[in-house]
Amino acid sequence: MSASVLFDVPGPRARTRNALLTVASVILVGAVLYGLYSGFDAKGQWRAQIWQPFLEWETWEFYIFPGLLGTLRAAAVASVLALVFGAVFGLARLSDHRWIRIPAGVVVEVFRAIPLLLLIFFIFYLAPALGGPGDYTFMAVVVGLMLYNGSVLAEVVRAGVLSVPKGQSEAAYAVGMRKNQVMRLVLLPQAVTAMMPAIVSQLVVLLKDTALGYIIAYVDLLNTGFKILPARFFGSLIPAAIVIGIIYVALNMALSFLATWLERRSRRSRKTSAAPIAPPGAPAVGAGAGTGPVGGGVAAGHGME
Repeated sequence: MSASVLFDVPGPRARTRNALLTVASVILVGAVLYGLYSGFDAKGQWRAQIWQPFLEWETWEFYIFPGLLGTLRAAAVASVLALVFGAVFGLARLSDHRWIRIPAGVVVEVFRAIPLLLLIFFIFYLAPALGGPGDYTFMAVVVGLMLYNGSVLAEVVRAGVLSVPKGQSEAAYAVGMRKNQVMRLVLLPQAVTAMMPAIVSQLVVLLKDTALGYIIAYVDLLNTGFKILPARFFGSLIPAAIVIGIIYVALNMALSFLATWLERRSRRSRKTSAAPIAPPGAPAVGAGAGTGPVGGGVAAGHGME
């Protein structure tokens, strides 16, 4: 049986319909792209002089690269803090103690409900009142990203642990493990694989949310590439928006690729490290077939007697 039972081979009419829909989709996409191109061309957005700055090394050295470094620095620090925050409060929400579980739930729900921009503004204006005059843009962006995304990741951690079949923990308790051992050795290793797509998705959101630092004049990719650069060179936002958008897409694709590679490597290492466990009294895996009662060696000896 060559064809899958879950897939019906399309007949002549279905193939014709699919071909017509494909052609119509290509024409529609082409028309949209041509409309965008024509609109930009009518406004002079494809003129060489407004794209020329992006071909000069000084533009990248003094504007785009410093902004990219600011974006990566804020995203890296906030990602680490958000992962720690999410792990701590996600596991705290699974605690058997109400005095831990309830406050952790309140913290997660509050910071998850507050808009991220409001958090950044609040921290930015609160910090000088507590710490005196200074530049708190980096701290406001990082702490805001940590609180919001960490609260979302806390729910991801909690859901990931709860997604592990209950029989796993029951079997671990049956062999005498304590709760912290069950969580650390049984539940979390399995939950991480299930959580990985959601964690990566949230880290991509975090990376894009660093652009909100633009509002408080944090020096990031959006600030230097979308505000300072057009004002300095050509005054047009369209080329800057296209270039900066391409850079953000490349960063997010690189992050997704890295996470996919880590997930595959984690699954492969767990498969290769697992060894079959023989029940008590059974011969070891790989033992010779002719040794012991099962192999028949002893029986052959008795037969010779």
